[in-house]
Amino acid sequence: MRKKVLRKIFGKSDRPRISVFRSNRGIYVQIIDDVSGKTLVSSSSKEKIFHNYKKTKTELSNEVGKLIGNKIKKLKIKKLIFDKGRYLYHGRVKSLADGIREIGLEF
Repeated sequence: MRKKVLRKIFGKSDRPRISVFRSNRGIYVQIIDDVSGKTLVSSSSKEKIFHNYKKTKTELSNEVGKLIGNKIKKLKIKKLIFDKGRYLYHGRVKSLADGIREIGLEF
């Protein structure tokens, strides 16, 4: 299934791919340039700034989206490709995407 999705989704240097991994305890995001095979930026809900948050996992995902959005803006990237992987687009994955969109990026 993963290979089938990756055939359609391919990040380039001008429009990198947002890869999402969701576990029971956290959410992890990477911005990947598939042409060079490098991770440009990464973030997760396990970073130190989120240790004292008393929020739900969905609200925390939105905050991670805002954090990664600010990191992407520093790289002067405006457009992205969203790769949700095997996860349905609702709940924490949707909240993450909404957090990225709130910063002003589009996919």
